[in-house]
Amino acid sequence: MQPVVAVVGRPNVGKSTLFNRIVGARLSIVEDTPGVTRDRLYAEATWLRHKFTIIDTGGLDIGSEEYIPQQILRQAQLAIDTADVVVFVVDGKAGIVEGDLDAANILRRSGKPIVLVVNKMDAVKQEGLMYEFYSLGLGEPVPVSAANMLGLGDMLDVICGHFPVEADDDDEEEIIKVAIVGKPNAGKSSIINKILGEERVIVSNVPGTTRDAVNTYYEKDGQKYMFIDTAGIRRKSKVTENIERYSLVRAMAAVERCDVAVVVISAEEHITDQDTKIAGIAHEKGKAGIVAVNKWDAVEKDHKTMTKYTAKIETELKYMAYAPKLYISALTGQRLNNLFEEIKIVNQNANLRIQTGILNEVLIEAMAMHQPPSVKGVPLRIYYITQVSVKPPTFILFVNNSELLHFSYRRYIENQIRQNFGFKGTPIHFIVRNRN
Repeated sequence: MQPVVAVVGRPNVGKSTLFNRIVGARLSIVEDTPGVTRDRLYAEATWLRHKFTIIDTGGLDIGSEEYIPQQILRQAQLAIDTADVVVFVVDGKAGIVEGDLDAANILRRSGKPIVLVVNKMDAVKQEGLMYEFYSLGLGEPVPVSAANMLGLGDMLDVICGHFPVEADDDDEEEIIKVAIVGKPNAGKSSIINKILGEERVIVSNVPGTTRDAVNTYYEKDGQKYMFIDTAGIRRKSKVTENIERYSLVRAMAAVERCDVAVVVISAEEHITDQDTKIAGIAHEKGKAGIVAVNKWDAVEKDHKTMTKYTAKIETELKYMAYAPKLYISALTGQRLNNLFEEIKIVNQNANLRIQTGILNEVLIEAMAMHQPPSVKGVPLRIYYITQVSVKPPTFILFVNNSELLHFSYRRYIENQIRQNFGFKGTPIHFIVRNRN
């Protein structure tokens, strides 16, 4: 899975400025008023060859009895549970204060790798101020100035040094990596446990009880799979919104690495915004996808029930019309064997290459049936199509003027390609270029 980094610390120590510098965009509100960032924000970042998800949190005000600081603390704890590496930011000019000591105690108990960052070190002569932070017992402090972009490279080297070492792609090229994603309590862990025939993943009726991301290897009919289960939280939480956002971060990290994303929806509930967000992540990342409706055994059915539910999925997840729909039960094992067959099919389609000559024959026939549109008397001319990559299948269209290619005609071309070549279960991307 893509590593997750959480940035935590007291209010007004510069967490949001640091977050924005790492991401390269001003996503967090940055003001001098303590406690401005009251929610967790997350984004994707890259340093050298490392890609990771980074979470910004509100300031830790551990001793406060007020509602908002308590909410911030709860969210920060969720972020810490989510993270593979925690960046603890302190104020080098203010020195150690009581809140730093309390936060350090919480972080040590988390068992996560901690990177202690001393911010506001704006000049070399100030670096002597940081040595008192050794007393926090969190290892060697890393001096930075987020505002002046000093020391950020060294800090990122230390952060990335805690990431797990990935196996070589050559070693795993025959393995289909499958991310089981979905909102809490949809039954993701139960599906994996039923497949394995043993309880390797914690299963509970409390949403979000999977403690860590679990990568499980499995072989069936000569094909090797790696199932990526997304992590939940370590404690019960009364804040549903926090759990949902937390699961979204883990889904992002899991989908980044997978070949096939299985989006699990609970048949006992209506399709929610959280379901659409998680499915949207898989679609936007260009991953092959399957929609698995779990707990189908618990639904009262007649001969129209599946048809009606499929129509709901196609309405709510219309951008994933290409994804096969499976109605399964992790409890009884209903149709779980079909899941493997669908995973193999959509993975093959995501890797499918079409010869250029055959593609252009389809394009010519499609244009003959439905001529390209004209804009203000200027006709669109499509000269050529070729496939340039897979996972997802990506095609370049060479045209006379890219602005003339309306999305509806591009969708028409996509539909013609799908009718001729299938591409079941995978999105298709187009790049449009002017011929000159």
